[in-house]
Amino acid sequence: MLFKGFSSNFTGMDNSLSDTVSNDIPSDCSSESLEDVLSLVQRAKSGDLTAFDSLIIRYRQRLYAVLYNMTMNSEDAADLTQETFVKAFRSLAKFREQSSFYTWLYRIGVNLTLTHLKRRKIRKFFSFDQASEDGGMSKDLEAVSTTTVTSVKKALNNELHEKLNEALSKLSDKHRTIVVLFEIDGLGHKEIANIMKCTEGTVRSRLFYAKQQLQSYLSEYIN
Repeated sequence: MLFKGFSSNFTGMDNSLSDTVSNDIPSDCSSESLEDVLSLVQRAKSGDLTAFDSLIIRYRQRLYAVLYNMTMNSEDAADLTQETFVKAFRSLAKFREQSSFYTWLYRIGVNLTLTHLKRRKIRKFFSFDQASEDGGMSKDLEAVSTTTVTSVKKALNNELHEKLNEALSKLSDKHRTIVVLFEIDGLGHKEIANIMKCTEGTVRSRLFYAKQQLQSYLSEYIN
């Protein structure tokens, strides 16, 4: 591993939607916390790996939770979390401190994950397209699909979590990302706009649309 912060390999992280964000993860809202983070960032910029390891420990669970709820896959989320920190470390010199560190970090993670999801859709398209040309889905592909669905279901704690995950998965990547950042991670419209590189109005409209879609998907549970 490149940093000590990944030594646990995310063992024991809770995949349930209700517990994805740990209460002991700093929110960076206090001046003391902001100064502490800025000090760690400046030391990391000077090549202090211990300082950057402290940043990893500070944000890894919260970032993992966001990426898990975007991908619905624990292994992908763990890999993308690590990739985010590696890219952040290599790009530290580009961080101008005009936004908070975690907003900058989340932007990297969200962009990497959106790219990953696009590639995954392309791979699925060609896999199923090839299967249809061969006269139907191959047994191997069917087995993989069945195993994936079974694994996801086993990871959920109850029927409501299962249905909520299913509903989230029906949203587009960008709409699901905004719901995760706002409803699950608790970020504000302005922070999400900075991460997604769009206007606050766009965030609000996407969030409104996403909530309407979720209400439609979950109507039998919320009515």
